[in-house]
Amino acid sequence: MLHLVTSAKGAVEFYTTANNAARTETPEQAAALDDRLIAAWTGHPHLRVIDNATGFEDKLKRLIRRAGIEQIDFENKFVAIKIHFGELGNLSFLRPNYARAVADLVKELGGKPFLTDCNTLYVGSRKNALDHLDTAYVNGFSPLQTGCHVLIADGLKGTDETIVPINQTYVKEAKIGHAIMDADVFISLTHFKGHEMAGFGGTLKNIGMGSGSRAGKMDMHCAGKPTVNESLCVGCRRCQKICAHNAPTLKGKVMFIDHDKCVGCGRCLAICPRDAIEANGYDSSDIMNRKIAEYSKAVIDKRPHFHISLAVDITPTCDCHADNPLPIVPNVGMFASADPVAIDVACADMVNKQQPIPGSVLAESKVEGGDHFYKTAPVTNWRSCVEHAQKIGIGSMDYELIKVN
Repeated sequence: MLHLVTSAKGAVEFYTTANNAARTETPEQAAALDDRLIAAWTGHPHLRVIDNATGFEDKLKRLIRRAGIEQIDFENKFVAIKIHFGELGNLSFLRPNYARAVADLVKELGGKPFLTDCNTLYVGSRKNALDHLDTAYVNGFSPLQTGCHVLIADGLKGTDETIVPINQTYVKEAKIGHAIMDADVFISLTHFKGHEMAGFGGTLKNIGMGSGSRAGKMDMHCAGKPTVNESLCVGCRRCQKICAHNAPTLKGKVMFIDHDKCVGCGRCLAICPRDAIEANGYDSSDIMNRKIAEYSKAVIDKRPHFHISLAVDITPTCDCHADNPLPIVPNVGMFASADPVAIDVACADMVNKQQPIPGSVLAESKVEGGDHFYKTAPVTNWRSCVEHAQKIGIGSMDYELIKVN
């Protein structure tokens, strides 16, 4: 169990609610909550506490050292640090400071790190390498800030890919960004948050969906294509503006989605202000999640890998959106593991233990039953991803939480 002591205990001058919409507690309340969390885990043989005597960057380095990153041979190795640079307009993506901490540690261990991601399917600021690089730099991921370069793994137009034979149930050949597969060591640095199609966006989604080339992303998305509930649609055309494939069209006074053009990316599901766009059943989400697991296998199989997940600014939707909804629960903390499945399950379990933030999508959900992620996006089932990932041998759903001191 890894526990980061709140700054409200011993460093109260650094405790503020001004820069964090998810933080609503007074210093006294935060300290009391901290005591309750520690008390709940006291007696556990692997309880580790990270104090607040140092900044978050140093704490992150201590965390990942404790989780075993030094067991990897980094000497003169090219190291891909897979991260999401955030869409322009989004403010909940991971701060570049965290990327700097990881890159600096990799260099201390003799490696040659670079930050990387692949281009997107949808209209936005990351659909080709030039726009993607501009977005990364605007959002603070310049070499001067992070201490390493940025490479867009699938090239200028998203066609620079490596075909990886994996012969799994849903994916026979995965299409992975070439620069990611060319690296000697793979590290995922993930912002853990909700997701409208996957349930949550965690480590496996960052690896599998994020490392897929544009064609690879289309492979993963193509199982399910949404439809419009005409009784709810008001013809605002927001879905039309967000679609890169011209699938939504106006017919009369309501929208219609052309499934011959739609790739099933799900962007329209999140953008619709009336919830008039609906996924075609649970199977679509489940199949996509299982494909994500199989793509993750293609990325990490047969080479050293390590995973870091920050459960902070836990928004209901992913960082692909150019907006900033209220987080659904307070910040939970930082996690690190050599197991991409265990880290996802641990993050999900810890998020589900939190109380919803008043006014958030979660707090106002009318959905009966299910956990926080189901209540936020009821067409999803995040367990289908981790269960399949365990089945194909890339990790375990069982885990031990260790607090680092």
